[in-house]
Amino acid sequence: MPSRILPSLVAAAALQASLLCGGAAASEPVAGLVVAQLGPTSPGFKMNLNRGQNGAPEATGVGPRQPETRDGGAADAQWHSSTSHPSTGKDAEAKTADRQDAAKDGKSADARSARPAASAPAAASPMDILREKLAVKLGAKPAADGKFAMQVSNRGESGENVITSVRPSAAAVSAARKHKHAASGAAGDADPDLAAGPGQSLLPTHWDYTGDTGPEAWGRMRPEFSKCATGQRQSPIDIRGGIAVDLEPIKFEYRPSSFSVIDNGHTVEVHVEPGNSITIMGRRYELAQFHFHRPSEERINGRQYDMVVHLVHKDAEGHIAVVAVLLDRGSAQAIVQTVWNNLPLEKGDEVRAGSRIDLTQLLPEDKRYYTYMGSLTTPPCSEGVLWMVLKQPVPISMDQVAIFSRLYPMNARPIQQADGRLIKESN
Repeated sequence: MPSRILPSLVAAAALQASLLCGGAAASEPVAGLVVAQLGPTSPGFKMNLNRGQNGAPEATGVGPRQPETRDGGAADAQWHSSTSHPSTGKDAEAKTADRQDAAKDGKSADARSARPAASAPAAASPMDILREKLAVKLGAKPAADGKFAMQVSNRGESGENVITSVRPSAAAVSAARKHKHAASGAAGDADPDLAAGPGQSLLPTHWDYTGDTGPEAWGRMRPEFSKCATGQRQSPIDIRGGIAVDLEPIKFEYRPSSFSVIDNGHTVEVHVEPGNSITIMGRRYELAQFHFHRPSEERINGRQYDMVVHLVHKDAEGHIAVVAVLLDRGSAQAIVQTVWNNLPLEKGDEVRAGSRIDLTQLLPEDKRYYTYMGSLTTPPCSEGVLWMVLKQPVPISMDQVAIFSRLYPMNARPIQQADGRLIKESN
């Protein structure tokens, strides 16, 4: 297209976006307006707006993505175009020159005939239609389904405006639609169209333990979840071959505290008031929350337990340390029962208990443990987590397990590769 057309198209698209959104952002710069109004989507191309050698803005990027390969990759075609951008009151002259250029070389008709057929569904919103039109104008081509997805961020790595391409898998798109219209509204299941901010992909925010949004898909769902697929120090693991040494005892500083219980859509989570902590290797970690998994995510020499409690702690620098307490069938557990007594009636609701909780009653008498470096066991699967798995299980009644099973029959991530990690255990 002629060198002056692209800015005019972007400006026109920005004006359309402003009108569709009530004109609230009409006074913003064009790039910022496109970012703010079009939101986090992806057109199958990446565009970086920079200054060229002659001082004019220059658009460079990656062309339309081809269908994904089996390993999740995609073949990209490179494209490059230089654009001039009048910034000194010459808009009218630029528009006239655009029309003259188009009339002279007949490119307008060619461009119209060359446009890909990207028909919007009948229920498409005005903003969806605008996104597709802008994608066509900027040279993007639709995917096999004839649709575009466009993601716009206002800051690239070096500060430039960026349009990036992240084409979701068919499973991810299906899951996004399903969860967008789900009636549950559980905490963390935000509308995928609204949850992603600038620079994030239009992908489902809900994750699960089975189906299209299960553990195998976590790493593809959002950029910040990538460690779930690519990490080298992931948890949980089957704890085998630990080196028996004199490990420093964990210093537990738990006290009776007020607490609240929330069913967050993935587990039952308990928040305890500040003042509960552990100290290990000279670091003090404050208890942030504890939650439950069924069955246990950790295995000891291949054995999996009925449930596990993860007590998640964080130090002043943000380092995370998790103490895992294995729960094995036996007699009723008092702390577990106190939590169950305060279960919320709805997912996402938080119940503030009228009683207090003393977590020392949750710990076994023998506090020897296994330790290794791993990750969070749920997205974003961040690594650098210090794990301490207590060797002695704590009894829990089958009635108590059954209560949790009514909410979550299974919420354990599969075992991850140990990859030669050093595992130590208390003598």
